[in-house]
Amino acid sequence: MAAQINPDQLVGVLRDTVVALVRRDGPDLSARQLGVFLTVYLTDGPHTVRGLAAELNVSKPAITRALDRLGELDLARRKVDPMDRRSVLVQRTLKGSAFLRDLRQIMADAAAATRELTVAEPANAEGTSGAAGGNTTRRVG
Repeated sequence: MAAQINPDQLVGVLRDTVVALVRRDGPDLSARQLGVFLTVYLTDGPHTVRGLAAELNVSKPAITRALDRLGELDLARRKVDPMDRRSVLVQRTLKGSAFLRDLRQIMADAAAATRELTVAEPANAEGTSGAAGGNTTRRVG
């Protein structure tokens, strides 16, 4: 039976993922930039500045600033909508697809390390693992 990952462990996976991204030689995205990036890459398009602002519940200028940075890094690009020249479409790039592939691997590695720690830890008498009610020592790689 597969071990369940609790919320503290999920936060640990997020932490390990962010730390790995910060340590590697590559783009360093803010939370907003990462949110825009992931929305563009993980949800069906077409994506517009207006649509992204509505979906993420942030202002259009905030989306524009995030897209400016993603464009500088070649992780996304903007293109005028040929059907409505007043609208701007947000497109994926090859470099962005590669970044997403790397991000998926980093997260998979962090999750696997968490599962290994969960399985390796014996449960105490109360049925929780670890001395602090489910908290585990984080391995940062």
